[in-house]
Amino acid sequence: MSGVSRGVPDQSLWGKSRGLDPELPPYPLVRHLIDTAAMALHIWDVYLSGNQRRSIAQGMDFEEEPERARAVVALCAGLHDIGKVSGFQFCSHSARAHLSATFLSEQGAPGNERIAHDVAGMRAVSAVLGALGFEGDADEMAKAAERIAEIVGGHHGRFHRNEFHGDLPFLGGPAWARQREAHAVAVHELLGSPQAPGEFKAPAAALVTGVVILADWLMSQEEYLCRRQQVVEPSLQAHFTQSQADAATLLTEAGLAPVDLERRGFSETYGINGQPNPLQRSVMDELPNVVHDATRGGILLVTAAPGDGKSETALEAERVLSGAFGTRGFAFLLPTMATSDQMYGRVASTLQRQAGQDAGLTLTHSMAWLSSAYSDNDLASGQRISAGDGDEEGATGGRCDADMRPRQWLRGAKRPLLAQFTVGTVDQALMSVLPVRHNALRMLALSGKTFIIDEAHAYDPYMQLLLGRLLNWLGWYGVPVVLLSATLPRSISDRLIKEYLQGAGHGRRSLRGRTFPAPYPGWLYVDGASARATEISEPRQLEQAAARSMELRVRVEPVVHGERGGSRDRLAVIERLLEPVAREGGGCALVVCNTVGDAQETYMRLRERFDHRSHAEGGCVQLLHARFPGDVRESRTAGATDGMGRRGPRPDRRIVVATQVVEQSLDLDADIVISDLAPLALLLQRAGRCWRHENWWVRHGRPCGRERPGWAREPQLVVLDPMTDGGGVPRQWGEVYPEFLLTETSKRLGALSAPTISIPGDVQDLVEAVHGDRPDLFDWENPDPRRSAAWNAYRGKELAEQGVAGVVAIPAARSVRNLHDLHHLPGSEDEWELSTRLGADSVRLLCAYEQENGRLTLDIAGEEPLPDPGRGERVPPAAVRAVLRRTIPVRADWFGAEDVEALSPPLSWTDHPMLSDLLVLHQRVRNGNPQAVHVGGKSMILDGDLGLVRR
Repeated sequence: MSGVSRGVPDQSLWGKSRGLDPELPPYPLVRHLIDTAAMALHIWDVYLSGNQRRSIAQGMDFEEEPERARAVVALCAGLHDIGKVSGFQFCSHSARAHLSATFLSEQGAPGNERIAHDVAGMRAVSAVLGALGFEGDADEMAKAAERIAEIVGGHHGRFHRNEFHGDLPFLGGPAWARQREAHAVAVHELLGSPQAPGEFKAPAAALVTGVVILADWLMSQEEYLCRRQQVVEPSLQAHFTQSQADAATLLTEAGLAPVDLERRGFSETYGINGQPNPLQRSVMDELPNVVHDATRGGILLVTAAPGDGKSETALEAERVLSGAFGTRGFAFLLPTMATSDQMYGRVASTLQRQAGQDAGLTLTHSMAWLSSAYSDNDLASGQRISAGDGDEEGATGGRCDADMRPRQWLRGAKRPLLAQFTVGTVDQALMSVLPVRHNALRMLALSGKTFIIDEAHAYDPYMQLLLGRLLNWLGWYGVPVVLLSATLPRSISDRLIKEYLQGAGHGRRSLRGRTFPAPYPGWLYVDGASARATEISEPRQLEQAAARSMELRVRVEPVVHGERGGSRDRLAVIERLLEPVAREGGGCALVVCNTVGDAQETYMRLRERFDHRSHAEGGCVQLLHARFPGDVRESRTAGATDGMGRRGPRPDRRIVVATQVVEQSLDLDADIVISDLAPLALLLQRAGRCWRHENWWVRHGRPCGRERPGWAREPQLVVLDPMTDGGGVPRQWGEVYPEFLLTETSKRLGALSAPTISIPGDVQDLVEAVHGDRPDLFDWENPDPRRSAAWNAYRGKELAEQGVAGVVAIPAARSVRNLHDLHHLPGSEDEWELSTRLGADSVRLLCAYEQENGRLTLDIAGEEPLPDPGRGERVPPAAVRAVLRRTIPVRADWFGAEDVEALSPPLSWTDHPMLSDLLVLHQRVRNGNPQAVHVGGKSMILDGDLGLVRR
């Protein structure tokens, strides 16, 4: 190895050692810096979308010279580990043995204070950049150097304050400083000596940080490092050339190389027997003319009734918008894991029909790997990333190495969003605007795609504010956005559109007083550059309204919950309403309950009355809610959608009792829908499952030729209203829905001039009447005390949720001055990841069975032992899947501290990232039957037919 010289990097200074051949010198730091710079260049050329490159170049004031921005990005990547030229070199006993004598001497050696190398790099890089001779105004160079220091300091996912001034002993003496300069000069010269940008705006720097993190991860795979360790090129130039060639292979193996889809016809693309409806045709024909000369992305709002093909409309819009603005692929995000799983299958089929088999497609939510789309082999330990975190275990808290297998690479934590196409829950996107580790990487992943939000009405005020903040950032990056909704109040859509426009550069003053009403059904597109709004043409809008027109008969049944209801007893009313289904011509009915407890009670009553057979025995009464084990819920959902979906085969007789899980994106068609009272927007969502496919079947034929039963002469929604005649909210409903919205809905339904709602004609006005911001919503001159209390509670909770979101969210894009603003709150990442849904703290409960011989099993028959490997052994991947597929999400506040201790998992699960936080309910089995367990003042038991019962 060479001696110490200012101009020549000493290759005894190592960058990677863990997992490499111990018989060879560790991987030189300068070569890892060169690798990462080479990968950053390739990411710029191949992975980044056109709008991302423009955003970065504009943020550096290099809009007319994007090649200069490209070089600066690569330089940031090439300097990311410069902080390892420090006391870091002594954190590995095996690697330090290879250091040259100069660095092993005590003179000028780093101090004993331990700091992470990302922070060390942040403190050292300004001096290093000065040695590179950046040309330009001194003040501009200082600002650029400060921004690059923030990027270097943030390459492990968290930005730090760069406020330290003076000597830092950990960085060592002059010999160490000269080597930092030598390493930087080597990278700088290989990149063509890039110059300092004139400015470096924070949102652009956040994207650059994402590029640096991604490049570092890709070039830190152990298999790759081992291969390069074996064959060392004679010069750094030769090494750089080889790294540039390797970058393409590594990017492709990781599943990140973009794939161009082959354009197919509408029917072939979506596997639909028919032509696009007027709404879809309008997007295909009219939207291209709106965006053809646009300079940056915009926001598209699509409004239509449930079942109107909004998903296909969004995908057609994505084709248009990505072609206009240079985005690659899309992120399709939904409210729940169940709806995401269903959409994933639809998107996968759509991509395959367009020769997209090689395209990167991921399912993105906290339990995604339990999906059948992922095999057990995907869970096995594979190639790891050789990260500095592992080398600095003593200093950083011992974070585990990540699973970085090629091809499976995208399925690791925090990486699925990086795929060209991703489907998942909105939580995964909202974490990009929370102060969590690697939020910049999430922003990189989202800003290169068309961003699609389904069920935009389904989020509470807290999540709406977070979504607005994310749209603000996407507006800065010029990302095209598509919002889909059947029941979105104009006040909310206005706020979301304005957040996007403010990110795009429009001031609050210029937007004050403007509104963006969208036709219903139809679409509204607002251009990010000009804020000009364009909507669907009137002929197409009227055509769509006529094609989906339906007169929904609404019937309000006053009910009483409990045993003293008499003829108004809720369960007796439901029995009477379902007599035609059970006794006469059959048919399909959907009963939607507001709580799991009500659903279980309703199901048992209907079984006793109409069909004693259980679900497993093929009974016509079925139960679906969120408190089944994951595998059972998946199976029951598939059974319901297969039987009552568009294609059938439709059963002779079926009654599905369900909870809110059927409100969103589930393909169900019922002859009648019976629902507990709920806020009006949600009632309309539930009603969207009534005669959902009637117009389609009229044109294309019914499944198996089966007509609707004779009693079902028209679509009918029956609302079970406990609040008529001065009734109150049933005690067991708790705070499921605000009393104010329930009261307003009850009044609005009672005031209908006719017993029908025109779909889609009446939908938007009804939504606004209950959920909109109307000046007459509350009469302050003549307040009703009960209504006043309900209004205050509702509005107070809404404001509180918005206030909390405003505290935890990162600042708006144009308000960020320093990158540490993106991590402005203390606390671990896990704490803030829980903040995507306010008040929704939950745990996963595994209901295990304690057999009479004391063995713990996953099944009641005692054939599948609870996995509990011996000391030093790991739980096999297949066993991890078997456990987690049987878990149930439940409220965390069901359990006190003593309960959590009593329900703790086996010790062998303690260090497992997916098993350690589970709670295990030990149900004793006696004579083949599980026994209830008393926990938190309640009894709990997993019933094979009812799911988890808690009384």
